Amino acid sequence: MSKVRAIVLTGFGINCEEEMSAAYRLAGAHADVVHLNDVLLEKVSIHDYQILNFPGGFSFGDDLGSGKVLANKLRYKTTGTNRLFFDEVERFLGDGKFVMGVCNGFQALVKMGLLPNVTTNAGQDATLTTNRSGKFEDRWVTCRTFGNDKTPFLTGIDNIDLPIRHGEGRLILASDEVKELVEAQGLNCLTYVDASNQPTAEYPLNPNGSDLNCAGLTDKTGQILGLMPHPEAYLSLYNHPNWPLRRRNNPELSEDGEGLKLFTNIVEHIARTAL
Repeated sequence: MSKVRAIVLTGFGINCEEEMSAAYRLAGAHADVVHLNDVLLEKVSIHDYQILNFPGGFSFGDDLGSGKVLANKLRYKTTGTNRLFFDEVERFLGDGKFVMGVCNGFQALVKMGLLPNVTTNAGQDATLTTNRSGKFEDRWVTCRTFGNDKTPFLTGIDNIDLPIRHGEGRLILASDEVKELVEAQGLNCLTYVDASNQPTAEYPLNPNGSDLNCAGLTDKTGQILGLMPHPEAYLSLYNHPNWPLRRRNNPELSEDGEGLKLFTNIVEHIARTAL
């Protein structure tokens, strides 16, 4: 049986592509890091893969707002045969395939209109903007999954510790209607929580002040996952700042990092459904 194939886009200031490709390889998939220009010039086709990935970084220097220039490029740029790349992404999703965006990639997915996509066909229902703290946040957070049956990326995950590193991670939903639809459809799939495992707006447990205390969104199909925390930065237990105490309290604790689970989840889901 051929391996699940993941394409990880890079270029224009994206800088987390190697960690993300490593995550897929550890999860048992084949992963290729490909410059976006090679996709737009049709040297490489996204349709040869099952998972399309938009990693974190600082695309175009965040000069017009994090992810905005990249989102416009992805939405309006045509390929070598004069087809909109955005139409190719929609075709990719129409084939039942999956998309992940982390941090800057999440910002781009939101500003492209792919998340949460609840009021119009890929119209922008939200944005991600400057943290309420007014500064770049680099810390670990605890998140809880809600509606994790919505997306196979989060299967079997209840709580997860992950690192965040962003200056513009505050999700703002466009209206009360959008908030109601996101909640009703269970799209707020990853939420910042406090020590009692309850959603929190308290800083720094919620590092940016997002609406609905949201750390990640899925769409109504569950095929798209966008999140501000970096699962690809927690592939080993030893990435965690408190790993010695965790290992001391539980000597049988796996040496895998919690973030790896998202990648093994989607790889195993695709392999299973392909059978």
